[in-house]
Amino acid sequence: MNEDQTLQPLSAQDFKVYNRGAERMDYFHGILRRSWNLLWDAATSGRRPAYMSMGQFIAEGLAFAEHLDIHHSIEETRVFPYLAKRMPEFRTGRGHQAAELLQQHREIHAGLEGFQRYLEGCLHGGEELRLDVLRKKMDGWREVLWTHLDQEVKTLGAENMRRYWTKEEMARIPL
Repeated sequence: MNEDQTLQPLSAQDFKVYNRGAERMDYFHGILRRSWNLLWDAATSGRRPAYMSMGQFIAEGLAFAEHLDIHHSIEETRVFPYLAKRMPEFRTGRGHQAAELLQQHREIHAGLEGFQRYLEGCLHGGEELRLDVLRKKMDGWREVLWTHLDQEVKTLGAENMRRYWTKEEMARIPL
């Protein structure tokens, strides 16, 4: 669509069609946010939830890491390549040539790997879980994670999607 064109307001029904991806993404991001918040609250307060054993807490952290990794893998192999056909926000490239959302994935995973290795060490007895150490493992990529979760949903929002796709095409987007 030409940037100079003025877009007409969307009907409620059309908004729903165009906003489907944002709503689905926000749902999955909500699951990740809840898990992160549980871990972060414990790491910053120095107390894990009373209802969780040490093993359950470590398992929650490892499940978070696995879910985030799978989520990003699906996006990078199925969703982003499809969207990148028309949307520069999802284009791949090396280093700074990649779209910002993909650069954020790389930054997130750099921190996620250390976080996951630490928890795996705790799980297998190589290390004792220390919440202050866990906080340090989370703090370095916390800001980029939260920025990414918000930005990705906004990018998939109705007002942006309608610039690139027709209503009929929206049904074929693998979201």
